[in-house]
Amino acid sequence: MRLTLPEIKKKVAGLVPKSVDYEVDLEAGSIAIITDQPNAFAGRSDSLTVRIAKSIKRRIVVRPHPDMLSSEVEVHDAVNQIMPPEAEIRNIWLDPALSEVIIECDDPASAVGPKGSNVISLREEVGWLVKVIRAPARESRTQHDIRRYRKEMADERKSLFRKFGTRIYRPQRPGEPWVRVSALGSYREVGRAMHLVTTNESKILVDVGAKPTNNQNEVQPFFAAPELLPLDNLDAVVITHAHVDHIGMLPVLFRYGYRGPVYCTPPTRDLMTLLQIDYLKVSRAEGREPPYSKADIQECIKHVVDLNWGIKTDIAPDVKMTLENAGHILGSSSVYMQIGEGKSEHRLLFSGDIKYEKSWLFDAATVRFPKVDTLVIESTYGGPQSIQPTRQQASQELQDLVIDTLNRNGKIFCPVFAVGRSQEVMLALDELFKSGRVSPVTVWLDGMITEATAIHSSHADFLNRDLRKKMLKGGEENPFNSSWFKQVDSRELRESILLDPNPCIVLATSGMMTGGPIIEYLKHWAPDPGNTLCFVGYQASGTLGRRLQEGHSHVPLMDGGQTYMINVGCNMVVIDGFSGHSDRNQLMDYVSALSPTPRKIICHHGDPQTCNAFRMGLREKFKVQTYAPANLETLRLA
Repeated sequence: MRLTLPEIKKKVAGLVPKSVDYEVDLEAGSIAIITDQPNAFAGRSDSLTVRIAKSIKRRIVVRPHPDMLSSEVEVHDAVNQIMPPEAEIRNIWLDPALSEVIIECDDPASAVGPKGSNVISLREEVGWLVKVIRAPARESRTQHDIRRYRKEMADERKSLFRKFGTRIYRPQRPGEPWVRVSALGSYREVGRAMHLVTTNESKILVDVGAKPTNNQNEVQPFFAAPELLPLDNLDAVVITHAHVDHIGMLPVLFRYGYRGPVYCTPPTRDLMTLLQIDYLKVSRAEGREPPYSKADIQECIKHVVDLNWGIKTDIAPDVKMTLENAGHILGSSSVYMQIGEGKSEHRLLFSGDIKYEKSWLFDAATVRFPKVDTLVIESTYGGPQSIQPTRQQASQELQDLVIDTLNRNGKIFCPVFAVGRSQEVMLALDELFKSGRVSPVTVWLDGMITEATAIHSSHADFLNRDLRKKMLKGGEENPFNSSWFKQVDSRELRESILLDPNPCIVLATSGMMTGGPIIEYLKHWAPDPGNTLCFVGYQASGTLGRRLQEGHSHVPLMDGGQTYMINVGCNMVVIDGFSGHSDRNQLMDYVSALSPTPRKIICHHGDPQTCNAFRMGLREKFKVQTYAPANLETLRLA
């Protein structure tokens, strides 16, 4: 049974002893207990917090009363006094909206102390909640800017959390429950992902992406669809992951007045901010007016509600949501929604972009969901011929290619997505050079790759266990720290690399060659048959990358308003196994692993023929209802 806020307060009052002072507040979907006696709520299996959570069936957070909190100067002084020098503290961050002090250090165990003694002493001294994390090997400028901005906007964020919660705990609307999904982007195409979940109670948007294309009429999802408007009626936006085709147009919502929550994992928050800012730069560099400003991106940051995997939270009056690992890129998630309750409950799963195989970076996508009635699944490589090699085979293929090209004194240049493929390729190259099979050469990282890699270092908990261990050891054990990786940090350095006759490897953005520094390397190195252009990621229809993959020996390029042809004489190789998307076999295995099998499966995020072929394959194998709707179609699920 759904509880209103007054009913929640009444239940809490019945459990908290009269001697304990507290207030009940809302923190988006969580119930916040504000108190100057936090120890009264502490404990383990049968604490007061646990009893309250069981009673109201909601997530509980206990926050210290503002009167308990020391000033920032006092916090810094207390940290320096209480934390031992061997902890090697690098940064101290305050998040006043959550009453948290975050301590970044090289040795978290020393900082925490035996049985948490240092953390307990610090909390009692300053009042703030204390969070100790390991300092990353590389500091992320993006993460630094986000923390600073959120700190400055703390009062406003706190007010927003309360507003989000008030909307979630509004009174129930009358009428029979129902659920629909509207296709507003990425249906029978790759790019501009946007799904609208509508119920009799609420509206939730999943992803707000841009399409990688030169056709400006197709870049944005269908914002003008009447079911989406007005934006004030939206309860929440959920982001699966930070690739531009899923987050590139999110700030447009804020430009046009959306002021609700955006739910995503912390790595997605950082990466999407990085990529949105880059989207502005690239648009301006190409002479196009960007569809949003930096102020719109900042407004978006202010409204983000961070969620770790596995945390169930209310995001609308009738919707509980959990994010789980999708195995695609850092922080990528499948979105599991429990809509309604009782006999009318409908469980909806958006797979997001998934990799159902352990990779260099991540564990395989999660398939442990209690029950899925409807699955919305990506179809990028869902065609009957779309079978990819394993990660091991792909790594071997790349390493053999590197050995062959370097032995011929050639250069290798790879168009890569700054997030995901870059780091995978870096790990494969690092393994090759450390194995001694070939003499190392410089691997130049051009574009946002270095900053994206720093963000990976900041979120080691979202990586697989093997890589996490290496990163925690630091030094040369951390593959991202290896001496052969160097950043291209100026135009002058790029020009010197282009003219240098010595062999090298370049990883450069953009991944589909729709712009970015990779174009400079293509111009200079494509005519030389001794060089190799290596594709390691998906190339969408209509992109320069796709035309090159299809074997065009001459391709047009724009430069200074002029179009001229580039002669492609270099070796061209496609290595499919590095893709962050599962192939048809893995996608089928993913559906097989969901127990019980979903009653309805909706296919999107693939070329028209691929979506339809995958839909037919799923129907034939699982004997369930399958759909491959077009954009602007709506399906009723329950």
